Amino acid sequence: MTIVPPPMAPPLWSIDPAKWPSPRGYSHAMAGTGTFVFISGQIATDNAGRVTSIGLIPQVRQALRNVRTVLAEAGGRPEHIAQMTWYVLDIDHYRARLRELGVVYREIIGSHYPAMALVEVSGLVNPDAVVEVAATAILPIECPSSPVGNHPAP
Repeated sequence: MTIVPPPMAPPLWSIDPAKWPSPRGYSHAMAGTGTFVFISGQIATDNAGRVTSIGLIPQVRQALRNVRTVLAEAGGRPEHIAQMTWYVLDIDHYRARLRELGVVYREIIGSHYPAMALVEVSGLVNPDAVVEVAATAILPIECPSSPVGNHPAP
């Protein structure tokens, strides 16, 4: 007798209502099962905690790299991101740079588009920052890099 394991469920799946317009660059919702990783707001800091770039595009590139680095430390990959919230100082400037932002996003995160929110704020904690990106990821239980079972319960 051959036992064939059931196919692994995808770690995340999009929820986009059929009668709604197709989202572009995001999903209406995401669902998944596994270990949740809550990534605090990341700005364009280097390893010493200094903002070393000026302008929206370079700062988005570094902030997304920082999100990806924190996620990797938890054992995850960009496709495990379920939700992102972006905080920007100037939403009109963000809208004017959408094409360039899309290129940078795909460079760092790939073609995975989680549920997203964009919020214009009057300031960020670091006065040199013009963007901050927070994320929530769900690492699948089947994922070899998932820390499930590797840490004692509190």
